[in-house]
Formats: sequence, C-alpha cells, structure tokens
Amino acid sequence: MTKTIYVGNLPWSTTKEELAEIFAERTGVVITDSRIITDRETGRSRGFGFVEVETDEDLAKVVEIMNGTDFNGREIIVNEARPRNDRF
Repeated sequence: MTKTIYVGNLPWSTTKEELAEIFAERTGVVITDSRIITDRETGRSRGFGFVEVETDEDLAKVVEIMNGTDFNGREIIVNEARPRNDRF
C-alpha cells in the first residue's frame, strides 16, 4: 500500500512532473505518483500537492530530507498526509 506525503508552500508554477523529479533526485526514493492540487474554477495551483512512496521507511526519509528545504525559492512543508476526516 502506498504512503501519501503532503507538500505545502509550493510555487504556483510547480508541475507534478517537476515535483516528482526533484523529490526523487534529492532523496533517492522512488516516487510512485505525484499531484498538484488546483482550484476547480480557475485551474490555478493552490500551492500544495502530494507525492506517494511505497514504504513507511521511504515516507520517513522523504519527510526528514525535504521538510523545510528550498524548492524553487520557497521553503516547503513536508509531512505525512492525513485522511480528510482526520484534518480537523
């Protein structure tokens, strides 16, 4: 079962391909999927997205390496994604 990682404070110009590529390069972890969340009406990025990895170990490694790092001029927030019903 894949593990989902939240990535916040992304530049609005970030693509899902760029997100996956940079995370894979910097961590050495295989990124199985990535997505950028967009506004339904405008199609514009909302400044956050998700990447998926295979294992808990990969998740921990990605969070440890990437949280607080510079991503195209912005300090990103990286942590384990929570299910929608657990966010509040």
